[in-house]
Amino acid sequence: MKIERIALYGVSLPMKEGSYSWSNQSFSAFDSTVVEITTDTGLTGYGEICPLGPAYLPAYAEGARTGIMLLAEHLVGLDPRQVGPINAVMDRALKGHPYVKSALDIACWDLLGKDTGQPLYTLLGGKLQDSVRLFKVVSRADPDAMQQRLQDYQAQGFQQFQMKVGADADVDIERIRKVTSVLQPGNKLAADANCGWMQHEAVRVVTAVNDLPLYIEQPCETYEACRVVRSFSNHPMILDECMTSLQAVIQGHQDRAMDAINLKISRMGGITKTKVLRDVCTTLGIILTIEDTWGGEITDAAIAHLAHSIPRESHFQSSAFSEYATIEIADGGPVIADGFMTASSAPGLGIVPRFDVLGAPIAEYSA
Repeated sequence: MKIERIALYGVSLPMKEGSYSWSNQSFSAFDSTVVEITTDTGLTGYGEICPLGPAYLPAYAEGARTGIMLLAEHLVGLDPRQVGPINAVMDRALKGHPYVKSALDIACWDLLGKDTGQPLYTLLGGKLQDSVRLFKVVSRADPDAMQQRLQDYQAQGFQQFQMKVGADADVDIERIRKVTSVLQPGNKLAADANCGWMQHEAVRVVTAVNDLPLYIEQPCETYEACRVVRSFSNHPMILDECMTSLQAVIQGHQDRAMDAINLKISRMGGITKTKVLRDVCTTLGIILTIEDTWGGEITDAAIAHLAHSIPRESHFQSSAFSEYATIEIADGGPVIADGFMTASSAPGLGIVPRFDVLGAPIAEYSA
């Protein structure tokens, strides 16, 4: 099997609730890129990359597309089932920029599954949990609106939540107190600042809410500042944006800097490299949130398959971004019900793109 053609599709994913807000950022839609890899056998694989705007991580939609087309010249003619060599070629051709490589890597795994007739979770080690627990994001808004939104989500069957904070510290304290006041017994809540607080602000917030049952997620931008904040907090700590490599995870474990990490597939460069951290974290006892920056049903499928391959006791939660969008970009995405999702058992990711939504390719490269 050889890659004959790589094509890109661009699609805007509008928000059902009008906007998605965190820290000091807010968007009404996100710009997603779908990758299509066509082979000489007639099989086609798909991947997706959707940065959360241009100022969240060192990643942006136009950069992803430019980088993917640069890499396409090096990948056409190669066997996409050989995911190790594919990643080695991408790393030689483009230093860094893992988000650029992610959708290509996912599409290759999709092809490997289709060629072998196996769902992706089987290729990743097997289905260790039948359903994947989801968390629902309570987007940053005024405290009363966030309180009501959490109540609505609990009524829908969700049991785990991530509330967005990281703006004004005094208002964030009020947000946290109002939202936790309606949290049902047994449900879990994380206050995620997405790097938005300065160290002194984060210390003020965590000490003011030390009596409340919640997790604190990525309070500050740097690993060092997050470690300081942890020393003032009674809460379990989740690290996200500063967990950029295997080395960072190992250091965090040795420093006892966190209890869980948020592992985003595109930040690692795709499934091939993310599953390495999956194995290290499950061995070390670090609990995992498995998700990505954003996306539609294709991203959700990759998240679900990877999460299925993690033992229930090691998997904290995952996200399903298609829940927030007004459009569907693929059929066959994970089935979502009662706060859980289940990936398709069809070969590969199990998805079929909706080309009536994606439209014509915006770029392509072939031999």
